[in-house]
Amino acid sequence: MNVTRRELLPGVWLTSMKSDKFKTDCISVSLLTQLSRETVSADALLPRVLARGTRSHPTMESIAEVCDELYGARVFPVVRKKGEVLALGFFGGFISEQYANGDKLLESTAALIGEMLLNPLTRGGMLCRDFVESEKEKLLEDIAARINDKRSYALYRLRQEMCSCEDYACDDMGEAEWVRDVDYVSLTRRWHTLLQESPVEVFYCGSASDERVENALRDALDGLPRGEINCDIGTDVRMNTVGPKPRYAIDSMEVAQSVVTMGWRLGECMEEPNIPAIMLFNAAFGGGVNSKLFLHVREEKSLCYYISSGVDVRKGVMTVSAGIDVAALEVVANEIFSQLGAIQQCQFAPGEFEAVRKNFIGQLRSLSDSVGAEEDYWLEQAIDGSDRTPEELAELCAEVTEQDVAAIARSVQMDMIYLLQPKEYGQEESDA
Repeated sequence: MNVTRRELLPGVWLTSMKSDKFKTDCISVSLLTQLSRETVSADALLPRVLARGTRSHPTMESIAEVCDELYGARVFPVVRKKGEVLALGFFGGFISEQYANGDKLLESTAALIGEMLLNPLTRGGMLCRDFVESEKEKLLEDIAARINDKRSYALYRLRQEMCSCEDYACDDMGEAEWVRDVDYVSLTRRWHTLLQESPVEVFYCGSASDERVENALRDALDGLPRGEINCDIGTDVRMNTVGPKPRYAIDSMEVAQSVVTMGWRLGECMEEPNIPAIMLFNAAFGGGVNSKLFLHVREEKSLCYYISSGVDVRKGVMTVSAGIDVAALEVVANEIFSQLGAIQQCQFAPGEFEAVRKNFIGQLRSLSDSVGAEEDYWLEQAIDGSDRTPEELAELCAEVTEQDVAAIARSVQMDMIYLLQPKEYGQEESDA
């Protein structure tokens, strides 16, 4: 695949991936801003409101009609948390034009996204109050529903407690009380600020020529007000834990199965992070079916219903999540620590690490099978200031050794353990 990157407008960067392997093309436009308790809920709400109606298409029904005319194209709001950077905007997908009888779907889809972003329906220059209040209620419902998925909720609570003094603790939807504080006046003000100050990342994947893609997107974003671009956004990496011993937090609620989540700081390895080694360390620890946690804690010893690890290389945080019987907490925790210790001592069975590496490299190369996965990958690369392709990352992973992974494991520092347990085991109530 041919990937190019260039500045489309002041502070607006276009990453274009030319490919004819997909039956659908895509365009995304993402405004980047610093994740902050003060603004995260407004930022989460804004794309939802902008997608409700535009000057030319003032209702959701009229927008749906336009999409139907574009052979079922879809444009929807997207908000993503990447470390302590928030990316908010729109993703548009439409069938490849080779199946569209020569219709110019690229230009039409780009124009619709541009109109949502720049020319939403307003009254007296303000975002529509009814739209804002309606979308606030929907966002509040989504926040309330967060607790329904106990696994993701426990990870959310771990980050909330572990990073309580850091903006990383914020969920990409914010909190209910923050949403209630947003009104149509403050949201309009935030909209203008983001348009003027945010770096903008635009992504295209499809078979159109570079010249045509540039023209379509430049026309769509024509009139984007540009002030002083705030490029001073990023993620604060804290390499050390708060104290010498792990911290603990417990919530008790009506659940049949307990969930334990554990958080580590990646430590000194984040001074000059070896990204491929960190990724393979996570893969070897708990990031897949070849990992030590899966093979030994779940399969061999049957200590949990599920278990996996994840790593945020931007923040320097690793987490483990496991569904357990609460009575087995100590045994499970000790076994998790034991498996981490095995990696620290570079204890791998013959062929074990190679199987982990092969599986992870396969996952990287499979990114090219999904236009959505490619778009998300290149957004992350843009935020990180990198232009490394998935194939180049795979080649670097092929050079990582067991000793490299062991060095990462020796760097990590245990920070917090969070337990979500049935009510009969304690009186602590969740705030949710």
